[in-house]
Amino acid sequence: MWQALVRNAGRLFDEFRRSLFPAPSPAVGARSAPMAPISSYGPLQKVVLTDGCGRTLFEEYRNHHERDTGDEETGWVLMGLREPSQAVVLATLPAGALADAGVAHIRFNSEAQVLASRIVRQDDRRLTILGVVHTHPGSLRHPSEGDYGGDRKWVPQLRGREGVFAIGTADGAETDAEPFAQQPRPNVQCWEGFRFSWYALGERDASYRPLPLELTFGPDLARPLHEIWPALETHAPALDRLYRQLAGGRFEVLVDDWGPALVLQFPLPERGDLLRLLVRNKEVRYHVRRSGEVLEVDPGEGPIDRAVFLLLAELAARP
Repeated sequence: MWQALVRNAGRLFDEFRRSLFPAPSPAVGARSAPMAPISSYGPLQKVVLTDGCGRTLFEEYRNHHERDTGDEETGWVLMGLREPSQAVVLATLPAGALADAGVAHIRFNSEAQVLASRIVRQDDRRLTILGVVHTHPGSLRHPSEGDYGGDRKWVPQLRGREGVFAIGTADGAETDAEPFAQQPRPNVQCWEGFRFSWYALGERDASYRPLPLELTFGPDLARPLHEIWPALETHAPALDRLYRQLAGGRFEVLVDDWGPALVLQFPLPERGDLLRLLVRNKEVRYHVRRSGEVLEVDPGEGPIDRAVFLLLAELAARP
């Protein structure tokens, strides 16, 4: 069976050995902090948005609006740090192509969102879900009654029992749009005819309240995942199971001459041995480094998790 799986990959790996299988380095623990008790969280006074996250929201909303499905709603889950009186947004997770969307609703692809949140939190366990941004057709700049019904049930699960929400609309005047973002009101940001209006909602609030917005320098930690979101949506259940079931798993995003790829790597029992998956939007590749030799293996068609366990079983049977 092993002979059928293994293909000589020496030619392929001359170019990728350094990027795919870097020299082992000491493990670095993820930054973490215990969750503060509920009593330490006061009502949100503001939301702080990194310039990277702000650019993601405006650019992806504009791209969505220009498509044939631009009249449908779209959205993003927000991740970041929940502090006593403010929320700092550090990552955006898109609704994705497999979201259930229409002109009056958006239901995110939760499986892809769960996996993406695990990936984003690898290096900083303090990161948490903060809230949701979604768009409205027309000029409804405030969350609807339907939004309130769902959000009210959801916010008790968030830190501080309060969430950050924003509504995107494309009702700005293109002819009057400046080439830089403007903030006509504390909770509103506009750019190139697009607008995001920010709100907070606590578990006991009867309605949303405007939430002042501040900008700061910083990345969108999830932006690299946006380029491979189709692969994430396709393989999220299998990848999530592998990550939870096998110890030592690590996700990375690799960009090479073939484009972006999601990399999932697991250590094998012998020191320095690795099993690595390269997941692209249209293909999955399996690589093994064992005893200093790098091979590409082909377990055939099937779910990624089943293929990995097949390979592990074959490796265990071979001395």
